[in-house]
Amino acid sequence: MTGTGKEKIVTYTGFRSSRIGAVVRKNRTILSPMASRKIRDHSPDGFEWGYGGSGPSQLALALLLDVTGDPVIALSHYQRFKFSIVGGWGDRWEITNLEIRSWIEKSDEERDEK
Repeated sequence: MTGTGKEKIVTYTGFRSSRIGAVVRKNRTILSPMASRKIRDHSPDGFEWGYGGSGPSQLALALLLDVTGDPVIALSHYQRFKFSIVGGWGDRWEITNLEIRSWIEKSDEERDEK
């Protein structure tokens, strides 16, 4: 899972719009929940964050899937990622693919130590 150091940085940002609700961007494009919903459909209403519900579950799964491209890795980590990262976000947040990969590696190391 360790990158070569040449991986392009992708920035994910989220904010709430009074007009359209929760918005998640991957760089400058909107991140869709559709790919993650094909794996596990938690939230037909889309993404959310800041608590431990279905919208944050969908977002955590989508971010991990987008970064790793691996449904098995995404499914095995997304609930812990939701509770340790996504559930704590406020109205605006930002995270990079490198930060997400680092979280996955740390999570795997902690699980291996148990």
